[in-house]
Amino acid sequence: MAVQTIPLGDRYSGGSAAQSMSGASRVVHLAGVNRGTDDEVRDGNKRLAEQVADSITRAEDPPRSVVFANSTQSGNGSLYGAAKADASDTLRNAAEQVGASFHDVILPNLFGEHGVPFYNAVTATFSHLIANGERPSVDNDKELTLLHAQDAADVLLGTVDAAQQSGLEVQETVSGLLARLTAIDEVYRRGEIPDVASTFDRNLFNTFRSYTFPAQTPIGLTRHADARGSFFEIIRSHGGNGQSSFSTTVPGISRGDHFHRRKVERFTVLSGSATISLRKLFTDDVFEFRVTGDEPAAVDMPTMWTHKITNTGTDDLYTSFWSNDIFDPDAPDTIAEAV
Repeated sequence: MAVQTIPLGDRYSGGSAAQSMSGASRVVHLAGVNRGTDDEVRDGNKRLAEQVADSITRAEDPPRSVVFANSTQSGNGSLYGAAKADASDTLRNAAEQVGASFHDVILPNLFGEHGVPFYNAVTATFSHLIANGERPSVDNDKELTLLHAQDAADVLLGTVDAAQQSGLEVQETVSGLLARLTAIDEVYRRGEIPDVASTFDRNLFNTFRSYTFPAQTPIGLTRHADARGSFFEIIRSHGGNGQSSFSTTVPGISRGDHFHRRKVERFTVLSGSATISLRKLFTDDVFEFRVTGDEPAAVDMPTMWTHKITNTGTDDLYTSFWSNDIFDPDAPDTIAEAV
């Protein structure tokens, strides 16, 4: 699936936007204004929707499907809700004008890796505070409808049918969410993997640990040695599937250069010397961790970070790999991307 971004706002160019949109199978409108003065919220959302609508109607080969990332606040009587409802109407009219299908996707409380804390996602704020050793409190306990951002993206892109969205959503109170994240932190600070048997728990763990990287990496492992040799634990998992594997790598060779969307993966060097390199998608900064079998340490691969391990020693490198899911060749969740 080829994806193209169209600049809006002050950078909008009707001609180039319409040209870029021509022949598209699906147009997704994500932009919006939810902070600012009343005029900025009202006029900003109106302007963005009108720019997308203008591109749709001007496209030589109009898109076959138009999708709007709407909000549960749409039509709730607030200024922002009214602005989102009006934007939806604008896009619906444009879609009808060119004979395209229109999908008004109502998104609840989204959470996901690297969300901005202290903005409009309580999961991001809680995760940030807990990962930094603070203990947040709940002032307004209410029930939330939570949807992982990657699930929302799948619905918006059409890789998951919109009718399945409600099945991906989870109901939880603010206090219940805080309790879940606190429990995850208590387990993960010991270097252990919390219960990730359910999809929601795995998504919540992946979200939380994105705020612990790189401060809590690598994870030190205790090595016990005596006359017989040495011993150390690689992982303790509190629930869910798991698969372990082992590799040897000759000097100078790398393994990896890929990222994962969902899976939890741990690298542990058993013997030899290596550098584990990680780069967050859409950035240029690379984090490197030098690890050896003599001082065992584990490095967990954050989701949406491309990574690789390179044998930097003179002997063969022995590495243990653990993942929370059983490898499925038809759905490997392994996307090639150079570090």
